[in-house]
Amino acid sequence: MSGEDIVPGFAAGPIRVLLRTEGLVLFVVALALYEKVYPDWWLFLYLILVPDVSMFGYLAGPRFGALCYNTAHSTIGPLITAGFGLMTGWALLTGIGLIWAAHVGIDRALGYGLKYPTAFRDTHLGRIGRLTEKPA
Repeated sequence: MSGEDIVPGFAAGPIRVLLRTEGLVLFVVALALYEKVYPDWWLFLYLILVPDVSMFGYLAGPRFGALCYNTAHSTIGPLITAGFGLMTGWALLTGIGLIWAAHVGIDRALGYGLKYPTAFRDTHLGRIGRLTEKPA
């Protein structure tokens, strides 16, 4: 079975609600911690959308685009960044990690999930955007 044969599955019902709620909690906790660790709200405003630059990967096709997007929108990067900042006492790095985590959290809360390599709108939380065709 090749990658092209994979049909994405989507979270639905209570699982989808749980995953989106988890995203909202991540967003709120990241904001609260940011306020305590590095309360520079101008920096927050400048950086909150930086992970979305990863969408430019889609210019090279959906497979590379999904890889870029998922790398920037996984919780792994922000947790490592914020954790390293905490371990070293580097408040700015901790703040950047928390801004990144807040971005990931609000995206999940709004239903923007990790992408499948089939198309930008295919995510683990369901399809995003309008349907261009009627379902069968």
